[in-house]
Amino acid sequence: MACISTRPSPASPSAGQVDGLENEVPVEQFDRQAELERENHKLRRINAALIERIESSSTGRDASYAAFQHSVELAEQVRERTDALNQAMAELKASNRLLSDARLRAETAHQHLVDAIESISDAFVLFDKDQRIVLFNKRFKALWSRTRARINSGTRLSELKRLAESSGMIAEEHRGKANDPTVYRLHNGRWVQLSERPTREGGLVMLYTDITEVKISETMRREQALAQKSRLLQRAVDNLSQGVAMVSADGGLELWNGRFLELCGLAPIEAHRPFDEVMADSELKLLTPSTRDADGQPQTELEQHLFDGRTLEVRTHPLPTGGFVNTFTDITERYRHAEALRESERWIRLITDHVPALIAYVSADLTYEFTNKVYEEWYRWPSEGMLGQSLRDIHSGEHWQQLEPYIDRALCGESVSFEMAEHNHSGQQRYMLRSYVPNRQATGEVVGIFVLIQDITDRRRTAEALHQAYQNLEQRVRERTAELTSLNDQLLCEIDERAHAEARLREAKREAELANLSKTKFLAAVSHDLLQPLNAARLFTSALLEQPSAPSGGLIRNISNSLEDVENLLGTLVDISKLDAGVIKPDIAPFAVSELLETLAAEFRQIAGSEQLQLDFIPCSALVRSDIQLLARILRNLLTNAIRYTPHGRVLLGCRRRRQSLSIEVWDTGIGIPEDKLEEIFHEFKRGEGVRPQQDRGLGLGLAIVEKIARILGHRIQVSSVPGRGSKFAIEVPLAKRAPKASVEPSATDQLLERLKGARVWVLDNDTAICAGMRTLLEGWGCHVITALSEQDLAGQVDNFHADADLIIADYHLDNGCNGVDVVETVNARRSSPLPALMITANYSNELKQQVRALGHMLMHKPVRPMKLKTAMCHMMEQGHL
Repeated sequence: MACISTRPSPASPSAGQVDGLENEVPVEQFDRQAELERENHKLRRINAALIERIESSSTGRDASYAAFQHSVELAEQVRERTDALNQAMAELKASNRLLSDARLRAETAHQHLVDAIESISDAFVLFDKDQRIVLFNKRFKALWSRTRARINSGTRLSELKRLAESSGMIAEEHRGKANDPTVYRLHNGRWVQLSERPTREGGLVMLYTDITEVKISETMRREQALAQKSRLLQRAVDNLSQGVAMVSADGGLELWNGRFLELCGLAPIEAHRPFDEVMADSELKLLTPSTRDADGQPQTELEQHLFDGRTLEVRTHPLPTGGFVNTFTDITERYRHAEALRESERWIRLITDHVPALIAYVSADLTYEFTNKVYEEWYRWPSEGMLGQSLRDIHSGEHWQQLEPYIDRALCGESVSFEMAEHNHSGQQRYMLRSYVPNRQATGEVVGIFVLIQDITDRRRTAEALHQAYQNLEQRVRERTAELTSLNDQLLCEIDERAHAEARLREAKREAELANLSKTKFLAAVSHDLLQPLNAARLFTSALLEQPSAPSGGLIRNISNSLEDVENLLGTLVDISKLDAGVIKPDIAPFAVSELLETLAAEFRQIAGSEQLQLDFIPCSALVRSDIQLLARILRNLLTNAIRYTPHGRVLLGCRRRRQSLSIEVWDTGIGIPEDKLEEIFHEFKRGEGVRPQQDRGLGLGLAIVEKIARILGHRIQVSSVPGRGSKFAIEVPLAKRAPKASVEPSATDQLLERLKGARVWVLDNDTAICAGMRTLLEGWGCHVITALSEQDLAGQVDNFHADADLIIADYHLDNGCNGVDVVETVNARRSSPLPALMITANYSNELKQQVRALGHMLMHKPVRPMKLKTAMCHMMEQGHL
């Protein structure tokens, strides 16, 4: 409330002023002034009265204001409650509508359930949690039609069981295991199977399935199987190479074959004759499960020498039902090969003792059966002292815990390679590369493990140094990246967080790709060190296999096959790494496709024949442009896959002409490939199903290499297959317009091989094992061999390179930065007539291939195959004498 001021107005004159101005101021003005003074005085009185009233009634005004404020709040609350009530009413109406719809759906679902159980071909009944019937179909009611029992909703399960027993409806009951359904035979001869399933509410659902036809079919099949087994058993026994005699519990001869009569020298006999009388007519001793040896121990086998020089092995096997079975085996050949095996073992020992790697063989029960000298010296065991010892006893507890997972994987059929640190007899820590290769039988069963251990301490230290350098480089990259990121943050402060995140992800991906490429290039570069010791071992085993006294099978061939498997696995992995690293470059040139396909057809026709397959070849005279060696690798992998995945039938190699290309195709009648797997088969480590056990020794990299080489050559691969009928792989190669330069046709193989006898060969390699293996192999072919570890060593042995020689074989990688190409150039520069040179290397680069070709030398890649080496040497010597 505004206050009225009581101060005099500045416009009101005083009495003295009025008297002084009376004669000057007009009368109207004087009256106006007087009136204003009266109003002013009146207003001062009103103001004073109002002030006094306000001061006297301030407490009452506060109460009125509070009442007014409370009424306003009540009105607001009433309005809010009214709005909430209206909203609740609306929600209630919506809920009523939903409830009505749900009731309608429930009624529809119930009707559908009734229709569904009526359409079931089995008898159906549903019980609630109190074991009372809730629902059943007409087929369930029909089961009780002959019992005249009244089955209604609400009937208890116990009442149904009582009715079934009292009415005789069930004639026979067969209960299976805990979770298997129960089978009943009804009084009318029908069979039903009862399946029970609990419901979520605690009730029970029962299904009665009529299986009468199934039971009848099972009975017929069982009777037919028993008869067939009896016939097969007699037929199998008659076709056994062993003699078999089965004796009943009362000692009568029940079953025998013709081989038993032949080995025992008996005439045809009649059935049920006492076995001891039959054996009394032969010159063999009687052997039964009750026979005892001189020490009173049960004797289950014996060996007996016959008068005609043969040796028989007799074994007895007791039967669970009484009686026994005796087997008679002619083991004469085993004794004839005993001396040959001992000589073979001596050669194996001689070769493996000079291999720098640790080699051993353990059986499936982890017992040592073979160790070389290096292995025994590493573990400080005397010669022959480790044989018969357990692998667990040789290694300490902690060391065994590290080896056990890898040994288990090898026993499961997996070839395993891994690195681990060990301490030698001097206490020095050395890093060893261990390889476990399983020894499989024809059935695929693993009967032992080949152990190959190499000391890779120096290589490991070099790798660690490279890794440390790489880590330092990564640290520098990270520091530089941090600096650049800081500058970018200052300059690009308006870029949002997502753009920064994408930039960092791209940088991380690039670093990962660079790291992976560095790893791949490193693996491709060290292929020489990986294949060097395996090349030496292959040379030794090849030399041993070509000895006249060496047997065709046995332990030598097992070691040779295992080394070949390791070579193939390492070679395949190195090829994959080199293809990824871009080391291999194609050497494109025109050539006649017939010279490649005819060689492959002759090579794989023998392989297919050993697998009882037929390989057909359709010749072609077309000219194509490609790298003949890389294209040969593609076709070899395709032919190998076709033979591996074709259990029976044939394989076809042929060509189809297109407009500007030639389609080289490999067809087979094998197991085929599902359509959804056609792209997956070209991925690494993917193998198809159904391969023969004796062939399943790959890593699943063959088609991956095919795809990578085809991409390098620019050739297109096509594949189509029908599961169960076969597959077709095709590669399109561009046609060439010009014919390649004619090459001199080699002579017949027999004439070339005759050239090796008396040949003078110089071998240069910085690995003593390679030199020893090459000497053993070449001397076995009739050559005069001089081996050297360096250029100086060779010069000292051959009169400064002036001695007579026919051929020089040199390794490309030598010590002290030297290489075989430079050494051969030095040798030929000091001679009046240059020597033909064969370069051996693990370097697959195109630059080296072109350099060796330009110099007129021949190039072979490790690991060297003896047959290929023999052919190359014969061809080079023939060219040198033309």
